[in-house]
Amino acid sequence: MWKERIVKAAHGAVSLCMGLFFVLMGLYAVYALVDNSRVYEKAEHVQAGMAQLKPDAAGPNREKEFAELKAVNPDICAWLTLDNTGVDHPVVQGKTNLTYINTDVYGEFALSGSIYLDSRNDPNFSDAYAVVYGHHMENGSMFGDLDLYLDPVFFRENNTGELLLADRVYDLKILACLTVSASDSVIFAPFAGADKIDRLVSYARKKAAHVQDDALSALTRDAQIIALTTCSSAFTDARTIVLAAMEQKER
Repeated sequence: MWKERIVKAAHGAVSLCMGLFFVLMGLYAVYALVDNSRVYEKAEHVQAGMAQLKPDAAGPNREKEFAELKAVNPDICAWLTLDNTGVDHPVVQGKTNLTYINTDVYGEFALSGSIYLDSRNDPNFSDAYAVVYGHHMENGSMFGDLDLYLDPVFFRENNTGELLLADRVYDLKILACLTVSASDSVIFAPFAGADKIDRLVSYARKKAAHVQDDALSALTRDAQIIALTTCSSAFTDARTIVLAAMEQKER
Protein backbone atom coordinates (compact mmCIF):
# COMPACT_ATOMS: atom_id res chain seq x y z
CA MET A 1 0.00 0.00 0.00
CA TRP A 2 2.72 2.44 0.95
CA LYS A 3 4.48 1.78 -2.34
CA GLU A 4 1.32 2.71 -4.24
CA ARG A 5 1.07 5.94 -2.26
CA ILE A 6 4.67 6.80 -3.04
CA VAL A 7 4.08 6.13 -6.74
CA LYS A 8 0.91 8.25 -6.74
CA ALA A 9 2.72 11.03 -4.89
CA ALA A 10 5.58 10.87 -7.41
CA HIS A 11 3.15 11.01 -10.30
CA GLY A 12 1.40 13.95 -8.67
CA ALA A 13 4.70 15.77 -8.20
CA VAL A 14 5.64 15.16 -11.82
CA SER A 15 2.25 16.39 -13.01
CA LEU A 16 2.57 19.48 -10.84
CA CYS A 17 6.05 20.20 -12.17
CA MET A 18 4.88 19.72 -15.75
CA GLY A 19 1.93 22.00 -15.12
CA LEU A 20 4.19 24.69 -13.64
CA PHE A 21 6.58 24.28 -16.56
CA PHE A 22 3.84 24.88 -19.12
CA VAL A 23 2.51 27.84 -17.14
CA LEU A 24 5.99 29.36 -17.04
CA MET A 25 6.45 28.71 -20.75
CA GLY A 26 3.12 30.40 -21.44
CA LEU A 27 4.09 33.39 -19.31
CA TYR A 28 7.45 33.62 -21.08
CA ALA A 29 5.75 33.50 -24.48
CA VAL A 30 3.45 36.35 -23.44
CA TYR A 31 6.43 38.32 -22.11
CA ALA A 32 8.37 37.73 -25.35
CA LEU A 33 5.44 38.95 -27.44
CA VAL A 34 5.02 42.05 -25.28
CA ASP A 35 8.78 42.68 -25.29
CA ASN A 36 9.00 42.34 -29.09
CA SER A 37 6.04 44.65 -29.45
CA ARG A 38 7.83 47.26 -27.33
CA VAL A 39 10.98 46.94 -29.44
CA TYR A 40 9.00 47.48 -32.64
CA GLU A 41 7.00 50.34 -31.16
CA LYS A 42 10.16 52.11 -30.02
CA ALA A 43 11.78 51.68 -33.45
CA GLU A 44 8.69 53.06 -35.15
CA HIS A 45 8.54 55.96 -32.68
CA VAL A 46 12.17 56.86 -33.39
CA GLN A 47 11.63 56.62 -37.14
CA ALA A 48 8.52 58.80 -36.98
CA GLY A 49 10.31 61.41 -34.90
CA MET A 50 13.31 61.55 -37.20
CA ALA A 51 11.10 61.69 -40.31
CA GLN A 52 9.99 65.16 -39.22
CA LEU A 53 13.64 66.27 -39.44
CA LYS A 54 14.43 64.69 -42.80
CA PRO A 55 16.16 67.29 -44.98
CA ASP A 56 14.61 68.24 -48.30
CA ALA A 57 16.96 66.93 -50.99
CA ALA A 58 15.84 69.56 -53.50
CA GLY A 59 15.32 72.39 -51.06
CA PRO A 60 17.52 75.47 -50.63
CA ASN A 61 18.00 74.90 -46.89
CA ARG A 62 19.43 71.39 -46.92
CA GLU A 63 22.65 72.33 -45.12
CA LYS A 64 20.70 74.12 -42.40
CA GLU A 65 18.35 71.16 -42.06
CA PHE A 66 21.32 68.84 -41.74
CA ALA A 67 22.68 71.06 -38.99
CA GLU A 68 19.40 70.51 -37.14
CA LEU A 69 19.88 66.77 -37.53
CA LYS A 70 23.41 66.98 -36.18
CA ALA A 71 22.11 68.96 -33.22
CA VAL A 72 20.15 65.82 -32.31
CA ASN A 73 23.22 63.63 -32.83
CA PRO A 74 26.56 64.82 -34.27
CA ASP A 75 27.26 61.27 -35.46
CA ILE A 76 24.58 61.58 -38.17
CA CYS A 77 26.39 61.64 -41.50
CA ALA A 78 23.68 60.96 -44.11
CA TRP A 79 20.08 60.07 -44.79
CA LEU A 80 19.28 56.86 -46.68
CA THR A 81 16.09 56.12 -48.62
CA LEU A 82 15.19 53.10 -50.76
CA ASP A 83 12.15 53.68 -52.94
CA ASN A 84 9.04 51.56 -52.28
CA THR A 85 10.42 50.19 -49.01
CA GLY A 86 10.35 51.24 -45.37
CA VAL A 87 14.04 52.15 -45.51
CA ASP A 88 14.04 55.89 -44.82
CA HIS A 89 16.51 56.58 -42.02
CA PRO A 90 19.35 58.79 -40.89
CA VAL A 91 22.74 57.10 -41.04
CA VAL A 92 25.11 57.42 -38.11
CA GLN A 93 28.74 56.41 -37.63
CA GLY A 94 30.19 55.38 -34.28
CA LYS A 95 33.74 54.98 -33.07
CA THR A 96 33.38 51.23 -33.60
CA ASN A 97 30.87 49.00 -35.34
CA LEU A 98 29.39 48.13 -31.94
CA THR A 99 28.59 51.70 -30.96
CA TYR A 100 25.14 51.80 -32.54
CA ILE A 101 24.29 48.11 -32.71
CA ASN A 102 21.96 48.52 -29.70
CA THR A 103 21.77 52.31 -29.52
CA ASP A 104 19.23 54.46 -31.33
CA VAL A 105 19.89 57.72 -33.13
CA TYR A 106 19.07 59.64 -29.93
CA GLY A 107 21.85 57.81 -28.08
CA GLU A 108 19.45 55.69 -26.01
CA PHE A 109 19.57 51.92 -25.54
CA ALA A 110 17.42 50.17 -28.15
CA LEU A 111 17.53 46.58 -29.36
CA SER A 112 16.60 47.85 -32.81
CA GLY A 113 19.80 49.90 -32.90
CA SER A 114 20.48 52.39 -35.68
CA ILE A 115 21.37 52.38 -39.35
CA TYR A 116 25.12 52.93 -39.24
CA LEU A 117 28.11 53.34 -41.51
CA ASP A 118 31.13 51.09 -41.04
CA SER A 119 33.56 52.80 -38.69
CA ARG A 120 36.39 52.25 -41.20
CA ASN A 121 34.66 54.33 -43.86
CA ASP A 122 34.99 58.06 -44.42
CA PRO A 123 31.85 59.66 -42.89
CA ASN A 124 31.76 61.99 -45.90
CA PHE A 125 31.12 59.01 -48.22
CA SER A 126 34.17 59.74 -50.34
CA ASP A 127 35.28 56.08 -50.39
CA ALA A 128 34.91 53.89 -53.45
CA TYR A 129 33.12 51.26 -51.35
CA ALA A 130 31.10 51.85 -48.17
CA VAL A 131 29.22 49.40 -45.94
CA VAL A 132 26.08 50.32 -43.99
CA TYR A 133 24.51 48.06 -41.36
CA GLY A 134 21.04 47.72 -39.86
CA HIS A 135 19.07 45.19 -37.84
CA HIS A 136 16.60 42.88 -39.53
CA MET A 137 13.23 43.65 -37.92
CA GLU A 138 10.39 41.23 -38.63
CA ASN A 139 7.91 44.06 -39.21
CA GLY A 140 10.09 45.48 -41.98
CA SER A 141 11.46 48.40 -39.98
CA MET A 142 15.16 49.33 -39.89
CA PHE A 143 16.70 47.07 -42.59
CA GLY A 144 13.98 44.41 -42.47
CA ASP A 145 12.78 45.40 -45.93
CA LEU A 146 16.08 44.45 -47.56
CA ASP A 147 14.49 41.00 -47.81
CA LEU A 148 12.17 42.42 -50.46
CA TYR A 149 15.06 42.45 -52.91
CA LEU A 150 15.35 38.67 -52.64
CA ASP A 151 12.12 38.46 -54.62
CA PRO A 152 13.05 38.54 -58.33
CA VAL A 153 9.99 40.57 -59.33
CA PHE A 154 10.52 43.21 -56.66
CA PHE A 155 14.23 43.34 -57.46
CA ARG A 156 13.55 43.85 -61.15
CA GLU A 157 10.93 46.56 -60.65
CA ASN A 158 12.49 48.50 -57.74
CA ASN A 159 16.06 49.61 -58.22
CA THR A 160 16.31 53.20 -57.02
CA GLY A 161 17.01 55.13 -53.86
CA GLU A 162 18.79 58.18 -52.52
CA LEU A 163 21.67 58.99 -50.19
CA LEU A 164 21.42 62.51 -48.87
CA LEU A 165 24.37 64.43 -47.40
CA ALA A 166 24.59 68.02 -46.24
CA ASP A 167 26.52 69.17 -49.31
CA ARG A 168 25.40 66.73 -52.02
CA VAL A 169 22.92 64.06 -53.02
CA TYR A 170 23.53 60.64 -54.54
CA ASP A 171 21.07 58.68 -56.64
CA LEU A 172 21.28 55.01 -55.75
CA LYS A 173 20.90 52.34 -58.43
CA ILE A 174 20.50 48.80 -57.13
CA LEU A 175 23.11 46.48 -58.62
CA ALA A 176 22.73 43.13 -56.89
CA CYS A 177 21.23 41.22 -54.00
CA LEU A 178 23.17 38.39 -52.40
CA THR A 179 23.41 36.28 -49.26
CA VAL A 180 26.82 35.81 -47.68
CA SER A 181 28.42 34.84 -44.39
CA ALA A 182 29.01 37.51 -41.75
CA SER A 183 32.72 36.74 -42.11
CA ASP A 184 32.79 37.34 -45.87
CA SER A 185 36.17 38.96 -46.56
CA VAL A 186 35.08 40.72 -49.76
CA ILE A 187 31.74 42.25 -48.81
CA PHE A 188 32.74 43.37 -45.32
CA ALA A 189 35.97 45.09 -46.31
CA PRO A 190 35.28 48.74 -47.23
CA PHE A 191 37.97 50.48 -49.23
CA ALA A 192 38.85 54.00 -50.31
CA GLY A 193 40.59 53.60 -53.66
CA ALA A 194 39.02 52.44 -56.92
CA ASP A 195 41.53 49.62 -57.51
CA LYS A 196 39.26 46.92 -56.00
CA ILE A 197 36.02 47.86 -57.74
CA ASP A 198 36.51 45.29 -60.52
CA ARG A 199 37.04 42.53 -57.96
CA LEU A 200 33.90 43.54 -56.06
CA VAL A 201 31.80 43.59 -59.24
CA SER A 202 33.13 40.20 -60.33
CA TYR A 203 32.38 38.78 -56.89
CA ALA A 204 28.85 40.19 -56.95
CA ARG A 205 28.16 38.56 -60.31
CA LYS A 206 29.39 35.23 -58.99
CA LYS A 207 27.54 35.25 -55.64
CA ALA A 208 24.37 37.26 -56.26
CA ALA A 209 20.87 35.82 -56.27
CA HIS A 210 19.84 38.68 -58.58
CA VAL A 211 21.85 41.23 -60.56
CA GLN A 212 21.08 44.23 -62.74
CA ASP A 213 23.40 43.30 -65.58
CA ASP A 214 23.14 46.59 -67.45
CA ALA A 215 23.87 48.62 -64.31
CA LEU A 216 26.85 46.45 -63.39
CA SER A 217 28.25 46.61 -66.91
CA ALA A 218 27.92 50.40 -66.94
CA LEU A 219 30.15 50.84 -63.89
CA THR A 220 33.47 52.56 -64.45
CA ARG A 221 36.65 52.18 -62.41
CA ASP A 222 35.91 55.42 -60.54
CA ALA A 223 32.44 54.20 -59.50
CA GLN A 224 31.24 54.36 -55.91
CA ILE A 225 29.34 51.42 -54.45
CA ILE A 226 27.43 51.13 -51.19
CA ALA A 227 26.55 47.83 -49.50
CA LEU A 228 23.48 47.64 -47.28
CA THR A 229 23.55 44.66 -44.95
CA THR A 230 21.28 42.95 -42.44
CA CYS A 231 20.85 39.55 -40.78
CA SER A 232 19.35 36.63 -42.68
CA SER A 233 17.86 33.30 -41.60
CA ALA A 234 19.19 31.53 -44.69
CA PHE A 235 21.94 29.84 -42.65
CA THR A 236 24.00 30.44 -39.50
CA ASP A 237 25.58 33.92 -39.56
CA ALA A 238 23.99 34.67 -42.93
CA ARG A 239 23.63 38.25 -44.11
CA THR A 240 21.45 39.76 -46.83
CA ILE A 241 23.39 42.27 -48.92
CA VAL A 242 22.03 44.86 -51.33
CA LEU A 243 24.67 46.56 -53.46
CA ALA A 244 23.94 49.91 -55.08
CA ALA A 245 25.89 52.33 -57.26
CA MET A 246 26.18 55.91 -55.99
CA GLU A 247 25.76 58.58 -58.66
CA GLN A 248 26.13 62.17 -57.53
CA LYS A 249 23.41 64.53 -58.64
CA GLU A 250 24.32 67.86 -60.14
CA ARG A 251 23.35 70.80 -57.94
